[in-house]
Amino acid sequence: MDDRVAGGAAQRAVHLPRTPAQALFRRLVLINGLVFTIGTLVLAFSPATISAPIVLAEVPVLLIGLAVMLGANALLLRRSLAPLDALTALMQRVDLLRTGDRLSDGGNSDLTYLIGTFNSMLDRLEAERSASSAHALAAQEGERRRIARELHDEIGQSLTVVLLGLKRVVDRAPGDLREELHGVQETVRASLDEVRQVARRLRPGVLEDLGLHSALNALAADVSQMSGVKVLRSVQPDLPPLGSDVELVLYRIAQESLTNIARHAHAEHAELSLQAEDGRLVLRIADDGQGGARQDGSGIRGMRERALLIGARLSVDSPPGVGTCVRLDIPDPANRSATS
Repeated sequence: MDDRVAGGAAQRAVHLPRTPAQALFRRLVLINGLVFTIGTLVLAFSPATISAPIVLAEVPVLLIGLAVMLGANALLLRRSLAPLDALTALMQRVDLLRTGDRLSDGGNSDLTYLIGTFNSMLDRLEAERSASSAHALAAQEGERRRIARELHDEIGQSLTVVLLGLKRVVDRAPGDLREELHGVQETVRASLDEVRQVARRLRPGVLEDLGLHSALNALAADVSQMSGVKVLRSVQPDLPPLGSDVELVLYRIAQESLTNIARHAHAEHAELSLQAEDGRLVLRIADDGQGGARQDGSGIRGMRERALLIGARLSVDSPPGVGTCVRLDIPDPANRSATS
C-alpha cells in the first residue's frame, strides 16, 4: 500500500509543470552550457594552441575567442528572453476596459506556462470586471427608473395641480395682477416641462414603448432643441432583432455621446448613425467640434463598461480641431439578441 501511494505521488510529481523560475533557470543553464561546449570543441579541434606561460601572440586569439563566446551568449539570451520584454510591455499597457489584449507564446516552450498563466489571469480579471459592471449598471438603471417615476408621479403631478390652481386664480384675478400671474403660470409650466425632460432622460419610456428607432430619433431631436446643435440621423430601418440589453446599451451610449457634444464640443453639427455592416452592428456619433479629448473621463469609461456587457468594442477618435467620433461595434448582433 505504501509503495503504491509513493508511486502515485512520484507520478503526479513528474507531471507537475515547471515553475517560471525553474524554466528560466533551465533555459539559462542550457544556453550557457551550449556556448561553452561549442567554445571548448572549437578550441580542442582547432590548430590554435595555448602554451604555458602564455605567449604574447596567443593573447589576441584568446580575446577573439572570448568576444565570440560572449557575443553568442548575449545574442542567444536576448532572443530567448524577448518574451519577458513583451510580457512587461503588456503589463504596462493592459486596461480591463479594452479587452482582448493578450500575449502569444510564439512556441517559446519554457516560458509558455508563464505567458499562459498571465493570459488566464487577464481572462479572470476581465470576467470579474464585466460581472461587477453588470451589477453596478443594473443597480444604476433601477435607481434611474425609481427617480424618474417619482419625478413623474409626485413632482410632476404636484406642479400640474399648482398650474391648474393658478389658472383658476388668473380667471378671478383683477386686471392689474393678471399679467403677473400669467408670468408665474409660464414659469411653473416651464418647470413642469423640465421635470418631464429629466424623467425621460432618466428612464427612456419611448425605448420601451416604441423601440430603438423611435427612441434614437426622439433623443436626437431633444438634443437639437436644447443645445442648438443640428443632429443628422441615419438609422437603418430593417435592423436585425436586438435584445433589450443591447438596445439599452445603444441608447445610453448615444445619449452620453450627444450630451458630451452639447456640453463640451462647441459643435454646430453632429451625426448619429446606426447601420448593419458585414455582420456587425455599428453605432457612430460624430461632430465637427473642437475635439482634442486626450483622456477618458467618467462618461467615456462608463460607455466602455456598457460596451463590455454586450461584448462590443468602443473606440473614441478625437483629433484636435477636427471633432470627435465615437464608434461602437457589436459583432454578431443576432446572437447577442438571443443571449440578452
